[in-house]
Amino acid sequence: MAHFFQHTLAMTLPVRLAKRLIELTSCSRREAELYIAGGWVSVDGVVVEEPQFMVAQQRVELHPEATLTAIEPVTMVFHLPSATESGGPGVAPTLSTETRTADDPSDIHLLKQHFFRLTQCTPIEPGAYGLLVYTQDWRVVRKLKDDAATMEQEYVVEVAGTLSAEGLKLLNHGLTFNGIALKPIKVSWQNERHLRFAIKGVIPGQIKHACSTVGLQVLSMKRLRIGRLVMSRLPSGQWRYLMPHERF
Repeated sequence: MAHFFQHTLAMTLPVRLAKRLIELTSCSRREAELYIAGGWVSVDGVVVEEPQFMVAQQRVELHPEATLTAIEPVTMVFHLPSATESGGPGVAPTLSTETRTADDPSDIHLLKQHFFRLTQCTPIEPGAYGLLVYTQDWRVVRKLKDDAATMEQEYVVEVAGTLSAEGLKLLNHGLTFNGIALKPIKVSWQNERHLRFAIKGVIPGQIKHACSTVGLQVLSMKRLRIGRLVMSRLPSGQWRYLMPHERF
């Protein structure tokens, strides 16, 4: 049962939630701000994460499991929907409390602050959909940036046209892009309409250019993996937190 604090003095002027919490619990200002920012304080049953939120005679509650642990930066794995799934091109992906997958295994306590100062890492091929990574953690940003040339990405590409055995060899090795000789990549048929690309150091536009060079038209591209991180069964348009054991 939540700890319940009722201010007994007559209150005519609103005060900051942090100040009210200090009055009710005798905690320090820093502690009050950590409790509130950590999502442990509610006002009339609604969680409020802003210490500056103004309260008057509302009921203020502190969760019984409240801790003073500072908020750790988070990383989110997002399944960017295709243009068809999202309602057409130009529809921005959404990271919100509503689009968190119900199957998120992380048990991380969701906070509004998790949606601030997010950096999108490892750009996806133009026109592609699938795996995206957003993070607040500078260590994740740095690793993905530093390892961009050696970290393998996997795409499944739907194509139209006929590909000869020689064309498949060219896709794997022997093509140039913007005057630069492309490094060997791994390209294989997944089925009669889809090719699997496993590429290190992806240059934006590389996949579409490579397919065009061997007479194939790209119909769609879906990114499934970045390094060792796979999208797995994450539903389209939904996200989850990166698990502590997951590595790129």
